[in-house]
Amino acid sequence: VKIQDLIPEGTVVDSGQWVATLDRSEADNSLKDILDNLEQKESEYMRTKLDTTMQLRELRDQLFNLSFAMEEAEITLEQSQYEPPAAIRQAQIELEKAKRAYDQAEQNYGLKVQQSKAEMREAEINMARDRRSKDEMEAVMQKFDIYAPSSGMVIYKKDWSGQKRTAGTEINTWDLAVATLPDLSTMISMTYVNEIDISKLTKGQKVRIGVDAFPEKEFTGEVFEVANIGQQLPNTDAKVFEVRIELNERDTILRPSMTTSNMVITQVLDSVLFIPLEAVHANDSLTFVYTRDNKKQIVVLGESNENHIIVEMGLNKGDRLYLSMPGDTESFKYSGLELVKE
Repeated sequence: VKIQDLIPEGTVVDSGQWVATLDRSEADNSLKDILDNLEQKESEYMRTKLDTTMQLRELRDQLFNLSFAMEEAEITLEQSQYEPPAAIRQAQIELEKAKRAYDQAEQNYGLKVQQSKAEMREAEINMARDRRSKDEMEAVMQKFDIYAPSSGMVIYKKDWSGQKRTAGTEINTWDLAVATLPDLSTMISMTYVNEIDISKLTKGQKVRIGVDAFPEKEFTGEVFEVANIGQQLPNTDAKVFEVRIELNERDTILRPSMTTSNMVITQVLDSVLFIPLEAVHANDSLTFVYTRDNKKQIVVLGESNENHIIVEMGLNKGDRLYLSMPGDTESFKYSGLELVKE
């Protein structure tokens, strides 16, 4: 069935509002054929009814005539009492023949009544079947106009090839949806996490969410689903896991299929000493920082994120460091060598 007309995508509709109209041409032809068949069945029913009425009327007339003939034979027999024996015997034979003809006609009438009832029942069944087909097709015709079952924003349905269904697109009987109505009261951000980091994610973790189209806006959310099975995205080698995040806020600027950035807070550490990643340097097995008092201070590091790293040993709050490598590094002497074991 083709989509004949479709409301523009992105339209916000109320429950019961028109969304789409499907092509009725094939259904109209089917309904016309059903109406023709129904008219034929109704004519056959009337013809069967009239034929049955006429046939039964003729049989009843025959019964009446045979009843009169039998009565006449009885009168003739009574009047032949004083006739010769041959005449009396002839009258008796005529009476027996009249009775036998009446009994046979009566049996035939009963059989004909049963036959007529069966023919009428068959005609009624055929007519009722076509009437049901007509009612069902008329009910189907009402469904070619599609209305929104609830409020929401109209998003065109995508078929198996990823193409959106628009006016003129054909839909198949096993996938009849022409559009979807996302519930804008609850927005879901979907992202993918590398298999290396998926162990850090659990349900209930807090998330900071940004929308690429509105960089000045920031939302909060919570992880509510982490996939158990990984998948491989197109043009990539790494396995990733799908993560779904539910937004806490509602905003009219949010639309389905917008691109988001999601920062999941996997761990919160309180009262720790941390420094920028750019300040950390390495030489063979030593990890150190350049301090403003011309020292290569050995440090013991802990957890890190994309910007900072925790210093467990080697520095104190208030120490001043170089963010980049200073010019005269040879003048810097190692300090804190006792931390190498740590």
